[in-house]
Amino acid sequence: MRSEDEAEIVAGIPHLRRYARGLVGDRERADDLVQDTLERACSKFSLWQRRGEVRAWMFGIMHNLFIDRVRSQRSNPEQLVDSELPEQPERPMQADRLELRDLERVLARLPAEQREVLLLVGLEEMSYQDVASAIGVPIGTVMSRLSRARERLRAELEGRTMQSRIQRVK
Repeated sequence: MRSEDEAEIVAGIPHLRRYARGLVGDRERADDLVQDTLERACSKFSLWQRRGEVRAWMFGIMHNLFIDRVRSQRSNPEQLVDSELPEQPERPMQADRLELRDLERVLARLPAEQREVLLLVGLEEMSYQDVASAIGVPIGTVMSRLSRARERLRAELEGRTMQSRIQRVK
């Protein structure tokens, strides 16, 4: 691995940590996910085909590891952890802290596939194409998941209930 490649990987660590924290909601589990992602990226670096940013490639690795863990938890329900996110460190203003807590709780209630797209586009500022490559879905799927996530987030924060747009036809 070249030193430039190592520098790119190291530069991506804060982004990986933010994304992991958004996915799992727990600092320790997020750090474990980042560590596993970095280990896999370093051991499989020769497989990276330099078709995009190394950051997007690492997000793809993290996505796959996260999905594997979600599937594992479904098969081992006793390993499930409380879905409520831990409190954030004290913020200077009470209103800001409450808004942040509400946002975290609503994010945690989003389906994982919507939450990951929302975090990658909104927090990590990745392009739709990079997100599609990272999580292995078509760009249209990224766009529709993002749209549904934004609408659900907006509705939850406004206190509205989401009505299904799918109608049954007899």
